[in-house]
Amino acid sequence: MSERVTIKSITPLARGWGRLDRYEVDHLCQDGRWQTVQREVYDHGSAAAVLMFAPTERMVILTRQFRLPPHLNGDPAWLIEAPAGLLDDGEAPEVAARREAIEETGYEPQALEFLFNAYMSGGSLTEKCACYLARYTPGQQHATGGGLVDEGEDIEVFELGLDEALAMVASGTIMDAKTIMMLQALQLRLVSGEF
Repeated sequence: MSERVTIKSITPLARGWGRLDRYEVDHLCQDGRWQTVQREVYDHGSAAAVLMFAPTERMVILTRQFRLPPHLNGDPAWLIEAPAGLLDDGEAPEVAARREAIEETGYEPQALEFLFNAYMSGGSLTEKCACYLARYTPGQQHATGGGLVDEGEDIEVFELGLDEALAMVASGTIMDAKTIMMLQALQLRLVSGEF
């Protein structure tokens, strides 16, 4: 399918935490005609996330942290999410998922299972998030969690029942896409007896 896309130009717009560029692209349409479009693309790298679950207790660990974009949209600025973070240069997604879980929650995920890759907003972001499911043991934190202060993180960590977390998705309290997808994937595995 890459032969159906020709990048005509790339104009840098901003360089900061990530890169924002304007692309002019020709692409072959479904009806056989070529079309030229302009798109702005933000690239800050790809990420990994992990939903930690204690099967016996039917508990999950989630975090709450400040997110400016939801606030700008009129939603709560503190978003409830599964632990996640960007991949360091050359880092495998599984390694990043484990690192982020420990940094953010203090819990070390056990038996990471790859669930899926998901583009967070394929129309404008290059970010692809590798999502994992893992077990954890309640009460057995290896570190304090809360994120890295030198990265500006101020993360609240909490455990709640899976049914409560799913109800929070239904009520709109949990709005983070990767977290919603991982909670639903966990629920499907439980229903089918896979977990």
